[in-house]
Amino acid sequence: MHHCSTSGLPPAPFDWLPRTRLVFGPGSLGKVGTLAAELGGHRAMLVTDKGIAAAGHAGRARVALEAAGVAVTLFDSVRENPDTDDVRRCVEAAAAAKVDLFVGLGGGSSMDTAKGSNLLLTNGGTMKDYWGVGKATKPLLPLIAIPTTAGTGSECQSAALIADEVTHQKMACLDPKVSARIAILDPELTISQPARVTALTGMDALSHAVETAVTRKRTTLSAMFSHESFRLCFDALPRVLANPNDLDARGRMQLGAALAGAAIEASMLGAAHSAANPLTAHYGVVHGQAVGIVLPSIVRFNASEPSAEARYGELCRASGLPDAEALAQKLDEVLRLTGLAVPLRSFGVTEASIPTLAEEASQQWTASFNPRAITPADFARIYQSLLGT
Repeated sequence: MHHCSTSGLPPAPFDWLPRTRLVFGPGSLGKVGTLAAELGGHRAMLVTDKGIAAAGHAGRARVALEAAGVAVTLFDSVRENPDTDDVRRCVEAAAAAKVDLFVGLGGGSSMDTAKGSNLLLTNGGTMKDYWGVGKATKPLLPLIAIPTTAGTGSECQSAALIADEVTHQKMACLDPKVSARIAILDPELTISQPARVTALTGMDALSHAVETAVTRKRTTLSAMFSHESFRLCFDALPRVLANPNDLDARGRMQLGAALAGAAIEASMLGAAHSAANPLTAHYGVVHGQAVGIVLPSIVRFNASEPSAEARYGELCRASGLPDAEALAQKLDEVLRLTGLAVPLRSFGVTEASIPTLAEEASQQWTASFNPRAITPADFARIYQSLLGT
């Protein structure tokens, strides 16, 4: 049997230390108190948003924490795409309460706010001081991350993504110390997501699995996470969209999103994220939608590179797809199912704005990990093809 496999290549070297304990299962939110106490927590800062508080999840977390003798200070004013002002307000509340543990409950925004606040509370300074890799000099307080969406995988990542409140530039502050000590994956928490959030975060998770599977930094280990994440999300996302109360499918999505987060941690992302970010920055296209729209084009672009094609082949075999073109078609199909497939023109993108977008996309850090070298002209062609009539 002939198949183009990369099995002839020696496994890429890696150094993997799992920093985050994963606790998965329906109802696992109830363990947050015991786990916080195990980490030596007495005064927890519970970081969340108004929607999660309204859904009752913050209240249940508080009850579980207090039952274990952990006092709770609530910060529930996290906003989407948190900026330095959100972090400053959270740090002030945390300092006043003399907290010794953070609990980030919500989507990526709540987890990022908790991570950013933890950095500043323990290390001082401003977010800009930590932009880059490994800038924290002092230990951070323990963080328990509890995602209520199945998307960003932030619970398994050592990055805090915080926007500058003036320039709106997203600063990625990467440091092993930022990682959550424990992530609680309770699929029951994801049932309350609005349908649009399910679609957006689901596309985000799927794109993480697809991109991490082929990057230049991919290792044997990260590929294992990517493939399993893709297998889970690929199966579960259509099911969750069809039946929002399907707890089994919700659990698969949540686990898939977390494993994709672990894959990112090991192998970074690629050109789909590079192409998505300028669309978010200039036109306010929500990240999950931006990355979902560009992903099939990036898969087709990369697949003309034989080694990338072979890696897509491995990903496809994990899910019974014949090849990269079938993968791209399937991603198009899922995007249509989510209702997120719209022409870029509908966001206000014009022919005239493409050169700027393409230039910015090519300067994104993630572009450097894409398996096939990609130029501004390549990005321009991709944006052009997605403009619509």
